[in-house]
Amino acid sequence: MFQRIFIALLSTLLSACSMSPHSEQAIISFYDYQLYSPQLTPVELQTLSDDINQADIILIGEWHTHAGIHRFQSDFLKQRLQQQRPVTLSMEQFSRDKQAVVDRYLAGEIGEQVLIKQGAAWPNYESDYRPLIELAKSHNADIIAANAPRAIVRCIGRQGLSYLDTLDSQQRQWVAAQIDDSESPYKEKFMASMHHGTLEQTTRQYAAQVTWDETMADSIVTYLQHHPSVQIVHIAGKFHTEQGLGIKASILKRNPNLKVVVITPGSLTSISTSLKQDYWLDVLEPPARYVSEENRQAAYRHIGQTNNDSDCQ
Repeated sequence: MFQRIFIALLSTLLSACSMSPHSEQAIISFYDYQLYSPQLTPVELQTLSDDINQADIILIGEWHTHAGIHRFQSDFLKQRLQQQRPVTLSMEQFSRDKQAVVDRYLAGEIGEQVLIKQGAAWPNYESDYRPLIELAKSHNADIIAANAPRAIVRCIGRQGLSYLDTLDSQQRQWVAAQIDDSESPYKEKFMASMHHGTLEQTTRQYAAQVTWDETMADSIVTYLQHHPSVQIVHIAGKFHTEQGLGIKASILKRNPNLKVVVITPGSLTSISTSLKQDYWLDVLEPPARYVSEENRQAAYRHIGQTNNDSDCQ
C-alpha cells in the first residue's frame, strides 16, 4: 500500500515539474501565454527557432495593458539579452523628440520620475513598460524612442498630411521624411475597421495612423544603418504589426534585405489564415469594450467633442 501511494505521489510531482510556466498549457488567466510558430507548433523561449535568432527585427504586437503579453515581452527580451548578439529595444511608447530623455535615464543622469514626466511616458508605464526599460538598462542596451510625437499625429488626424507643411525644420525631424498614405492592403484594412465618421475624416485618421508606422519603421531602419550587427526587438500595438502590414511593410520599403519576424497576440480559437505568416502568442483576448451600440456611439461623440483644431495652428 505504501509503495503504491509513494509511486502515485512521485508521478504527481514529476508531472507538476514538467509543466514550466511557459510550456504548452491551457490559457486560463490574463497572465498566461504560449508562443506558437507560423505552423502552430509550440515554441519555448529556451529553444527559439533560427527564424527568430537570425532576424534583424522582431516586432511584438500587443494589446496595451494586457498582463500576459507584457509578461511575455519581458521574458522574451530577457532571453534575447542573454545571447551573444547585441540587442536593442525599440518602443512605440516613446517618441523621437524624447530620445535624449531616454538616453539620460539609461546613463543614470536622471531618475525614473523625471523619465516619466519629461519623457511623456504612457500612464501604464510603471506597471507594463518599466520591466522592459530596466532590463535594457541593466544590460547596457540601447532603447529607441521610435514613435512620432502624439501632438503632431493628432493634428494630422484632424487636418491631413498637409499639416506637416506647417512645421519648422526642428519639428519636422520628429516624423519620417517619407509618409506613404496611398492605397494598400493596410489602408483597406484600416478603412474597413472604422465604423464612424465620414470618408474624409477616416482618410485623415489613416494618414495619422500611417505616420506612426512610417516613423517607427524609419527610426528602426536608420538605427540599423549605424548598428548593422544588432537585433532589434520592437514593441507596438498589434494593429501596427500583424499580417506583415503597417511597420513591417514600411521597414521593407526602406530596406527589403532586412529579415523581419512578427509575433501577434490572440486566442488560438480565433486564428486567421491571413496570420499564418506571423508567430502566434496565445493569450486570452480582452473583454469587449462595449456591448451596447448606444454606449459605443456615446464614446465616439465624446471623442469628437474633445477634439478641435485650436492647438494645431
